[in-house]
Parts: sequence; structure tokens; C-alpha cells
Amino acid sequence: MTAAGAAAKTAAKAAGAGGLLEVRDLKVHFRLPRRNLLTPGGTVHAVDGISCTVRRGSTFGIVGESGSGKTTAALAAMRLVPVTEGSIKLDGVELTTLEGEALRRMRRRIQIVFQDPYSSLNPRMRAGAIVREPMDLMEVGEPGERGPRVSELFRRVGLRPEQAALFPHQFSGGQRQRIGVARALATQPELIVCDEPVSALDVAIQAQILNLLRELQERFGLTYLFISHDLGVMQYICDDVAVMYLGEIVEQADRISLFTLPLHPYTWALISAVPSARRRKGRTAARVHLEGDPPSPIDPPPGCRFAPRCPFAVDRCRREKPALREVRKGHLVSCHLVGEDCVPPHAAASAAAVASAAASTIQPH
Repeated sequence: MTAAGAAAKTAAKAAGAGGLLEVRDLKVHFRLPRRNLLTPGGTVHAVDGISCTVRRGSTFGIVGESGSGKTTAALAAMRLVPVTEGSIKLDGVELTTLEGEALRRMRRRIQIVFQDPYSSLNPRMRAGAIVREPMDLMEVGEPGERGPRVSELFRRVGLRPEQAALFPHQFSGGQRQRIGVARALATQPELIVCDEPVSALDVAIQAQILNLLRELQERFGLTYLFISHDLGVMQYICDDVAVMYLGEIVEQADRISLFTLPLHPYTWALISAVPSARRRKGRTAARVHLEGDPPSPIDPPPGCRFAPRCPFAVDRCRREKPALREVRKGHLVSCHLVGEDCVPPHAAASAAAVASAAASTIQPH
């Protein structure tokens, strides 16, 4: 490990559990155009009041189905989409009020790795110019230092420095994503948003990119905000995970707690749907098949937004919106049916079914 890398790692550890990124009551709503003069346009509630803290030097994951709002939340944290309400603080600095040069300087500290390595790179630029471009735009270092830094970044991500002269079409998908990672590192950021960075890659290449991200985090003390719909990926790379559904966080915990004891029925359904090579034939019945599709974010239902698809929903769920509350240390859930005993509704239902089956097998003497 280099001296700079060791210093970065030491600094990240010294910060302890401090929050580098703090999001409070974030809302991102998009107004739709009017259909005609008499009909008002609707409002898409893409992100509807989420709060989270991303610890310095950690990986915070946001998972959910397509349309849950996870990518919009990440883009809002970078001020790449308009924020309707709420607070976003990076190292104590409020981002929602920054404009002009102040916002440009702050963006040096936050970079992004995009989902599609094929469309996120300019096909008319050479790879080295793509990696160097953020340094030129944000005036990072002296001009004479930027060329050698590009070569160093290529080596860091597993590419040869001479490949900087090639165009994107001359690289494989995995190599293109390595270029995207090198570009994100160019401004020496503290926080990197990873927007489904491996979803467009083959499984074997996914593992390589994930291992690269972990190695870079260890070396430079990076903090990741990781967006994905793949729970297997989240379980491998994340320290903390938030589960989003229809613009809201329904459960949030550290990785071990979330996967060991999911409390929200939606989280339970997601985890049960993860394919496993170790799944025994007798466990196939444990898979949960949710009925229907998520409601429209233009007109979300009252009460719990998951209630129309939840197999355990009661009248209260359809009338009263549950609060996201802490039921165990660091474990938050938004569900009326999870009590202080932390027994999730799916576990209670399973226990009741077992007891009923056992009672039915008792024969009178």
C-alpha cells in the first residue's frame, strides 16, 4: 500500500462512524405536463421523504425494484436532479443551497460510476481523454501533472497505460467500466455513487469489478453510495442497506441484520426471490410470489404503499401510513405488524401455520 493510500485509510478509520453524507426528508417530485387546459398535470412522487446517513469509509446500498426511486435519490444527492424538499449534507455542508462555483467545487468531492459502460463513454474521445476530462473541467492539479495521473489511474484499475490511446469501442464491457471507475477517481473524490455499475456485465466480470471497487475503497478510504436491484451484489459489497419501495425506505439495517432477519414483508419477498445454488428442493416453497405490480407513483395509495401487494395487510395498513422506526439498534422498519418483539409478520404467520398443522395431526385416544 502506498503512503497516500495508508494515510487515506487511517483518516477514514479516525473518522469512525461519522456520517460523510446525511440525507434528511428528501423529496424529489416531477410535475407532468397538462393534458389540456381543463385537466391539471399530475405529480410523480419519485422520492418521497427518505432519510439516511452514509458513514465515512463504508458502502451504503439502496435496493429496490425498477421504479422504486433509488437512482433518483442517488442523483439528487449529487444535485443532478432538482430537489423538491429536504436536506443533503456532505461533510456538514448543505448541498441543496449551493450554486455556481461553490457547487462546482463541491462536485469534485462526489463522482459517479454509471450503469451502462457502453453509453456512458463518449465514443469519439480516446480513453485517456475521457479519464482526464474531469481534471481539466474542475482544474484538478497542474496541467503537466494530469497526463501522468491518467497513466497511474489506468494502472490502478487494471488497464495498461498505453491503452489510453484507444477508443471505447476497442475495449470489452468490463474494460469500459474500469475506464468509468478511473474517470470517477480522477478528481480524488471522497464519495462515489455507483449506479448499478455491474448490472450490464457478465457474472464473471461483475465479480472482477466488485473486487476492484473493494480494493480501491481499502486503498483510498473511499465512501460508496451503491445502487442496485441485485440483493446478491448488495450482500457482497455493502455495509448498510436501505430497501426502497415506491419512493420510500421501508427497511434499513446493517447487511448482516437485514439478510439474517428481514422484518418488512417486502424485504422478505425480495430475499426469498434470490436464486441460490444451495437451495434444497424442500425449500422451494419458501419463495414468495408477490401479486400485481407496484402502484403508480403519480397516485400512491393511502396508508402503507406496499399494502395492495402485501399478503399480511390488515385494515390499519390500508388506512394509516406506518412510520419508519427503530425496532432494534440500527435496524429501522416501516410496518405496523412488526412489534417491539421484532417478530416479522411472515415469521408469525409461518409459526401459526406450523402450530395449526401440528394440532390437526393430533389423534384422540
